[in-house]
Amino acid sequence: MAIQQKLHTKLVQKLILTPSLQQAIKLLPMSTLELGELLTQEMVENPLLEEIPAEDLQPDQAAAVEKPEEPPKEQKADTWDDQDYEYFFGDYLDDGYRPRAPQEVKELPPIENTLSTSTSLSDHLLWQLSIKSDDEVSRGIGTAIIGNLDDDGYLVASVDEIAAMGGWAPDEVERVLRLVQSFDPIGVAARDLQECLWLQIKHLGLEGTPTERIVTEHLRLLQNHQVPELARKLGVGLEELKQHIAVIQHLDPKPGSRYNHPQSQYVTPDVTVVKIEDEYVVVLNEEGLPQLRISPAYRRLLDKGAENSDETRAYVKDKFRSALWLIKSVEQRQKTIYKVARSIVNFQRDFLDHGIEHLRPLVLRDVANDIGMHESTVSRVVTNKYMHTPQGVFEMKFFFHSGISSSYGESVSSVTIKQRIRKIIEGEDPHKPLSDSKIVGLLQKEGLVLARRTIAKYREELKIPTSNQRKVLY
Repeated sequence: MAIQQKLHTKLVQKLILTPSLQQAIKLLPMSTLELGELLTQEMVENPLLEEIPAEDLQPDQAAAVEKPEEPPKEQKADTWDDQDYEYFFGDYLDDGYRPRAPQEVKELPPIENTLSTSTSLSDHLLWQLSIKSDDEVSRGIGTAIIGNLDDDGYLVASVDEIAAMGGWAPDEVERVLRLVQSFDPIGVAARDLQECLWLQIKHLGLEGTPTERIVTEHLRLLQNHQVPELARKLGVGLEELKQHIAVIQHLDPKPGSRYNHPQSQYVTPDVTVVKIEDEYVVVLNEEGLPQLRISPAYRRLLDKGAENSDETRAYVKDKFRSALWLIKSVEQRQKTIYKVARSIVNFQRDFLDHGIEHLRPLVLRDVANDIGMHESTVSRVVTNKYMHTPQGVFEMKFFFHSGISSSYGESVSSVTIKQRIRKIIEGEDPHKPLSDSKIVGLLQKEGLVLARRTIAKYREELKIPTSNQRKVLY
């Protein structure tokens, strides 16, 4: 059979992502800071893009940039008479007064030189290692040990693994490890909680006491608050046992954490919700975002009367198309964020009025149907975005939670239930903490029917220990 070439007409429906659509989708999940960096980079790479000067902004835009002039204050008459003037400045008006000679103004160092950084755990330990050891081998092993400590000060590598790093003998590693464990803070370089507490007890000179036996032999009983069983195994009374437990409670289970201070994370809200009279107004935060426009100078190169080469016109036309796509994509992004934020405000008005206990269940589908967009678009919008509300600053994802039906026919947000569980536990008797089953009974009286495993799951998400671990021993 001979091979022939033929033309066929075929009608097919396909979803094609145009470059402009791809760019709009790419911009949606970006935060305001990331978008500002992208626009700045695009202005560097595309000569047709330029930032609109403040004086060229529209009146409504300029109002966000320039502060309104305050009305001039009325000039108050000077109430000081000559006697008052002489009273305050008499020392400088007598004949014997002579102004001081101008003194030399010393130039202070810049403020950047006055900033200080806190000492890290590794720096603190390496400094002690340099003082306590002058042997190169010991310093090498000690440096390897210090380099394998986590933020809490625990050793995360075994002795054999450290020995294999430099070809050292395991006995040498053990010797240096005991040296590092004697450094400040006491308990550092321990391999588990038991060793960490034992090092601190040894430092206090409590070896051979019931306190040491509790840590080395019966730590599990102490963690489970099995006080009578613990007293029976140690052969001591409850009053004496309380003294030993009090010593253990004052030990530091995370000795390295004091040198690893968490860095403060500052969030710039992308959306601000302001209540004006009885209505909530959504305001987009565009501070830091350059207002872009097409450069008029380069735009003239595309005029028909301009004498330019085809290569120049093609280059300018390509950059003009890219710049136009970017401006439209940014505008579309801002409109989409506003629509989503406006919809969230409409759904969560009770939360804005009364607080977290009135947060209603909400899913992406609800907002998507409300604004006429796809769920994936809403998901991209709420990613890396924060909203400043009268109740505080929240991530936009915070407002989306599943709901649980109550016996009253209303859906209650899982966040509201977690908040209720937290308040129940905060108000319990510390000597007789509530079990998960008892919390289930309390919530059932309020019309919330939940399984015990659901309560346990929410309690773990709130990082609240079990009832046995919450029990106060005395």
